[in-house]
Amino acid sequence: MTDGSAVDIDIDLDHPPAGRPAPPSGAKPWLVAAGVTVLAAALGFTLTLRSGAAPACAAGRALAAAPPTGNATHTGKATFYDSKGAGGNCSNPAAPANRLYVALGPTEYAAGAACGGFLDVVGPKGTVRVLIMDQCPECEPGHLDLSREAFARIADPVQGLVPVTYRAVVNPPLPGPLTFRIKEGASQWWFAVRVGNHGNPLRSVEVRQGDSGPWQSAARQDYNYWLIPSGAGPGPFNLRISDVYGNRVTVGGIRMAPGQVQNSAVRMYTSGAGAATRRPSASTRPPTNRPAATPTPARRPVEVARTSAPTTSAPATGSAGANARWCAG
Repeated sequence: MTDGSAVDIDIDLDHPPAGRPAPPSGAKPWLVAAGVTVLAAALGFTLTLRSGAAPACAAGRALAAAPPTGNATHTGKATFYDSKGAGGNCSNPAAPANRLYVALGPTEYAAGAACGGFLDVVGPKGTVRVLIMDQCPECEPGHLDLSREAFARIADPVQGLVPVTYRAVVNPPLPGPLTFRIKEGASQWWFAVRVGNHGNPLRSVEVRQGDSGPWQSAARQDYNYWLIPSGAGPGPFNLRISDVYGNRVTVGGIRMAPGQVQNSAVRMYTSGAGAATRRPSASTRPPTNRPAATPTPARRPVEVARTSAPTTSAPATGSAGANARWCAG
């Protein structure tokens, strides 16, 4: 088979191969050998199929992962957990003062795409607005794992599990201007940044060195940092931020200052307005009690700007990690 084309194999099961004498009686070794060869080929073909691309059903599930957005109302159920003050898989520094937050299952958490958005949740007793800041690995779509404080706003905690409806909040009031935190370990050869105070889920983060370099697209990580593995240069940087509703801003003067929060003067949008493009410099605030660590999918505390805002509209943060959490089936 020199040309790689298919070859038809004709096996005569009633006669031995030419040039080989037939055994006088009993089993026919050539027949056994031929059968083993055919079986091995069939097994090899089966193994090849099993080691190929993921099944279509798995691909469909991956494509279905997306955060709640728009004005659609969803029906589901809610439980509660306590982050013990930690900031969740979205890398918030800590639970916020109002402690109103939620963890979503993998499909709606969507590998970090939901981070920073808000949901209005309606339960038997009332309504609460919560910040998406954590992942509940065992929760299916429609299952919200609220903070204990948020759950108490919509139901009696003794119930533990209640039916709810919920919807995304489009352009919620912002707690303050955008913040930026370059990750520990970053350098001109490895870039990772977390964007805070953006209100809506983000669609993209682009980075360029100075004012004239090419824009590079950063890849979102499920712990809510935006990564350029080959680096973006020594800085300072311009960052262009876009959210899922078309708001887009550009912020300049972001320095290579790993582990420090840089506060800008740019808001992702103004109340009732669309996108704007501004480029102010950013100031830096020293980190506080932040462990240096390499990126992992685990929940980890990271810093964002702390601002005061009304209880009904300020973001709430909290995390899970090894903290108490349960999800009913």
